[in-house]
Amino acid sequence: MNAKVLFAVLAVALVAIFALNWILLVGMSRAAACQVRDPGEQLSEMMEQRRQKEMFADLNSLELRQVVRYLEQNLAVTLVNCSQALPSHNSIFMVELQLPRKDDALRFLDQGGDPPRREARAVVVFGAQTRPNVTEYTVGPLPDPTYHVDVTSHTYKSLHFNSRPLTFTEYKTIMSTVGLEKVLELLKESYGADVMPPKYLDSSPRGFKLGDRETWFSSLKNHNDYFMHPLGFEVLVDHSSNNISEWKVRKVLYNGQYFDNIDELVTQYNKGSVRKIQRTDSDPNYASLRPRQKFQTYGPLQFEPQGPRYHVVNNHVRYFDWEFAFRHSPASGLQLFDIRFRKERVVYELSVQEMNSVYGGDTPGLMRTKFLDSHYGIGKSSNELVKGVDCPYSATFVHTLHLMDSDQPQRIRNSICIFEQNREIPLRRHFSSWFMTPSYGALLDNVLVVRSVATVGNYDYIFNFVFHNNGVIETKVSPTGYALTSFTSDGATQYGAKLEENVVGNIHTHFFHFKADLDILGTSNSFETKDVEYQLKSVPWKPDEKVHVPSVKSKILETENEAAFRSGAKLPKYLNFVNLAQKNKWGYYRGYRLQVVSFNPDSVPEDSPDEKGISWQRYQLAVTKSKDSERKSSSIYNQNSMWKPPVYFADFINNESIRNEDLVAWITAGFLHIPHAEDVPNTATSGNEIGFVLKPLNYFNHDPSVYSQDAIYIDPANPGCEDNPIACLSDVASCSPNFPEFTYGENNEH
Repeated sequence: MNAKVLFAVLAVALVAIFALNWILLVGMSRAAACQVRDPGEQLSEMMEQRRQKEMFADLNSLELRQVVRYLEQNLAVTLVNCSQALPSHNSIFMVELQLPRKDDALRFLDQGGDPPRREARAVVVFGAQTRPNVTEYTVGPLPDPTYHVDVTSHTYKSLHFNSRPLTFTEYKTIMSTVGLEKVLELLKESYGADVMPPKYLDSSPRGFKLGDRETWFSSLKNHNDYFMHPLGFEVLVDHSSNNISEWKVRKVLYNGQYFDNIDELVTQYNKGSVRKIQRTDSDPNYASLRPRQKFQTYGPLQFEPQGPRYHVVNNHVRYFDWEFAFRHSPASGLQLFDIRFRKERVVYELSVQEMNSVYGGDTPGLMRTKFLDSHYGIGKSSNELVKGVDCPYSATFVHTLHLMDSDQPQRIRNSICIFEQNREIPLRRHFSSWFMTPSYGALLDNVLVVRSVATVGNYDYIFNFVFHNNGVIETKVSPTGYALTSFTSDGATQYGAKLEENVVGNIHTHFFHFKADLDILGTSNSFETKDVEYQLKSVPWKPDEKVHVPSVKSKILETENEAAFRSGAKLPKYLNFVNLAQKNKWGYYRGYRLQVVSFNPDSVPEDSPDEKGISWQRYQLAVTKSKDSERKSSSIYNQNSMWKPPVYFADFINNESIRNEDLVAWITAGFLHIPHAEDVPNTATSGNEIGFVLKPLNYFNHDPSVYSQDAIYIDPANPGCEDNPIACLSDVASCSPNFPEFTYGENNEH
């Protein structure tokens, strides 16, 4: 053979050998992809139950459009698109699911009755009427409506036209019609060129009596982190008339000085008779969220080596012994329904009702501000969750859909996430070694989490519903985001703390109101309290000595008034919802205990006229009889009618019997926030988590988690994986997780 040919063949052979070795080495160094178990049986069963859970599902795009089309054709008025509607127009403000009556829902769920009619709740603003009004309709049946019923007077005590929420169109119209362009040069000279154009922040309530619609708008520097760059300029706009030509500026604040209108300020400023200001920033990017440290290494990641152990079919979730339905109200946010453990319903509804922040300050935009966030739309304010940050990368993400202050249904992509999480702390454990061969027993606290995040203005609220394998449910909120700030003035720090040159972070409270409609083995429930009582007893073996012995003091409360616990009062340590007709093996009433996790600050004094709009804050806990006429403790209208609120929670408590009744727990949780240096750039979630826990109390004969597959037992005499699957984790978890490509920020119109 020719030498050249021989060398060529040898060269090709060597290249092939090197290539094969490289492929083999790379293949061995990369773990095989994780294998996902077949969920066929679970999914088949869930598909059969789909109709029951869809009763609580939000309206889909077709249903929303059908309701709008029906109203356009049947209200006998001209409806203007929300994006163009002025207060003098007729327009549809919101369409969402009308929840069925509870009796109808239970008849369908538990007794095989007919499914409740699927209906919508529609909020229509009639501005082009002799007597402008806001009307709510029930529209149905869906998906092809044939009727609409005015339910306004049945739902609310009263409803003033100016109680309606501020729309984005109304806000833009205010900004463009009241002459704010006249102060641009003044603001540029005072606060710098990077101010332009300033952003204007809303404040509420809008006045001092029912019918007022006067709003102080405070100005902020036009930065991404604008909440941390306040300017000393605020303007009071009267927009109470539905004729925009009658809107006018009532007052102006500049650098601590008040003027009757913008023209007066500009004239006096140009004459030099105004105390001017020249703002300086020591660090204009002090509140930026951009990274200040170069990325180096990835932190821990969570993945499921054998795929998810939970299942999601539309709005139906199943996780071992748990299953429930969920929805996402544009006004109230994430809500759970028909929560069952081991096929028994323990909670009919679990939801956030309202969020409130009361601010303090010496500027008009803050000194009377009491935000009620359902007015702005807690669900509408939800946003896309970021994989690997807001939720584990491998979580299941769910889109939501709403029609609130918009012409078309708006899709919020990936706005709910569902995932299983190892909390990296045992649910329970014990190491035995006292005069015996050592052994170890424990249970991993793997939990299912359902999460959404709402960004309402400056604050981000992280909502978590957490399900443990021992029958415990946690409902938690963790606020983060930016503090609300004001421009420095003399004495301003008594209402907060200095955060930067010319910037004060203002004191405020956070209050959250929750609804827990519990059904303990049916709807005939009672409310029991237990506490400690110390008894002075003689010592049997030494009668001349006495000792204080803690004992249990129990009581069944009879009326709503007894079960309304005022804020600041001592709360019994055990708050139990029990079924008096059902006892466990040991003779105790089967029930669930409520534990409130809160640091409630003082609320607004009751003699304040606007306190009525947040009367639920009077109570740490109130237990009432369930009524369809008392579904919600607040409304989207309370913000603008706090003096005569359409929903007045205090009226829910009217001394009705709560023994052997269908009961609802209304829980208030909150904390005080006095901003501090570490709130820059923004506030952290750590230490700010509040909410409540529902946990079985004699509901079972023993801890139901003894049947969990996540139990661990280590016996040195019998090593292996049978009782200790963690010993074989290195084999199972050596696979490579299949993380989908990172995406964020797709178009949300649907």
